[in-house]
Amino acid sequence: MDRAQKTELVAELKSTFEGTSVVIITRNLGLTVAQSTALRTKMREAGASYKVSKNKLAKIATEGTSYSAINDLLVGPTALSTSVDPVAPAKVIVDFAKTNDKLEIVGGAMGETVLDVAGVKALAELPSLDELRAKIVGLVQAPATKVVQIVQAPAGQLARVFGAYAAKEDA
Repeated sequence: MDRAQKTELVAELKSTFEGTSVVIITRNLGLTVAQSTALRTKMREAGASYKVSKNKLAKIATEGTSYSAINDLLVGPTALSTSVDPVAPAKVIVDFAKTNDKLEIVGGAMGETVLDVAGVKALAELPSLDELRAKIVGLVQAPATKVVQIVQAPAGQLARVFGAYAAKEDA
């Protein structure tokens, strides 16, 4: 890798760090190509990315970003998982690590907050961004339907009263 490629990779990593809400660091202890491809596919489906990067270049890319605190975690063969949704990569990584002991969770960060292994696992237990959106829509929609029912109830009562008067006059 020549200097221009390294500069380009550092710039790409820096833009990734600036546009993400979470970075999770894992250590690859002998993942096969098929396992790595399966993990990347799951991450892509969740809206996250999974990149193996040179630690030195990743440390350079974190300078000037809120993720400079993760530099201590970048030791050995590591990979970076990033996403705008902070829960998505954590869920995929934790689920994959349960079934594969060759993937070790090192830690991560949400902005300047450094996460240890327990923090990443706790993050994985939270509902995802899509689940939270669905819950909010459900909460917002429920009162709206109740308001419509309440507004329609007097109109229905008035219609029944007018119907009763009409039936009374016809009789």
